[in-house]
Amino acid sequence: MCNYSISELNKVKRGPNRATYNVEEINTILDAGFIAHVAYNYKGKAITIPMAYGRIEHKIYLHGSLKNRMLLALLEAKEASLTIMHLDGLVLARSGFHHSVNYRSATLFTSVKKVENATEKEAALKCVLDYMIPNRWDSLRPMNSKEFNSTLVLELEIQTASAKVRADGVIDEKADLDYPTWAGIIPIKQIAEAPINDVLLPKETQTPEHILEYYNKNQS
Repeated sequence: MCNYSISELNKVKRGPNRATYNVEEINTILDAGFIAHVAYNYKGKAITIPMAYGRIEHKIYLHGSLKNRMLLALLEAKEASLTIMHLDGLVLARSGFHHSVNYRSATLFTSVKKVENATEKEAALKCVLDYMIPNRWDSLRPMNSKEFNSTLVLELEIQTASAKVRADGVIDEKADLDYPTWAGIIPIKQIAEAPINDVLLPKETQTPEHILEYYNKNQS
């Protein structure tokens, strides 16, 4: 199994026992979601924005307007950092000091470049959309040239990364174990509720299979 090399940039210093640098494990965290928090610098100010993404092998793709200040700032910097995190549970201890959460998170450090090739650009846009809901792109009205040309797509090639995972129970002081308060875990998960038709959708339109598959897979 391949690992990212450990450096001062990606080394997990707090709770290193929960760290992983394994490429496959990090990709699993990336593939479990489609929203990343992307950090950038704009006129000397640090800003973080959530963005939809897609992954193809070791590359992350972002898209937006040609005038999107975040994308333009990333292009100018030629590098980026982004984090993906999934909350899995609230860990409620007997003291405030030991309250925590169970989670999976990955932090990526990437190079940045603009996707110029039309075929690669379309594949990247398809990737981002299908990360949101699989098989969606092929069911849609094709992008017209105006939409395609007004969309900026960035390729963020992962140079290094690390992940941190907590999947433990309560960790309390031995002296607190008899303290008369409830302690335990409240599991947290994101679910899909039943699809709701757009109000302007023709009544005869059937819910497509890829929507039903997504709902059935994620409803509980």
